[in-house]
Amino acid sequence: MGLRYAWQCYIFWLQDQKINSCKTFLSSYIKCLHLIKDYTNMSFQVNKKDQYTQIKVNSEKLDTTVAPALKSELVILNADGVKHIILDLSAVRYCDSSGLSSILVANRLCKNVNGAFVLTGLQEPVGKLIAISQLDSILNIATSEQESIDLLFAQLAKNSGTDT
Repeated sequence: MGLRYAWQCYIFWLQDQKINSCKTFLSSYIKCLHLIKDYTNMSFQVNKKDQYTQIKVNSEKLDTTVAPALKSELVILNADGVKHIILDLSAVRYCDSSGLSSILVANRLCKNVNGAFVLTGLQEPVGKLIAISQLDSILNIATSEQESIDLLFAQLAKNSGTDT
């Protein structure tokens, strides 16, 4: 009931509002995403640090049940100005195409704002899927939390060096 109810509330709210600008619409859309987040059972944790945000997926599966909520959270974080993300998949043992899509969304959103994205904690089945998909050549992948932090800051240093 949660997600459907959230969308219905949002639609009714929009009908009551006289939306007359794109900025107002985007603002209300982001409010809707926050509302949906409150009504859905999240299978991940978001931990905002000083210079980056860490997202830890707690589900064993990154599939169609988790990926849409994760993508929504990534969009919200991006709209809130988050540029640098570490995505921890240490609990994930299975990933399907929607899960891969959410990983690529995170990577693209970070790159679009000259940020850095690091994937960490890959279990063997997920690592193999990423390798078979040849995504290991475009993603920053670390084996531990500390390595992911080091890789993120190395990527930031590299990006700032090319801007000057």
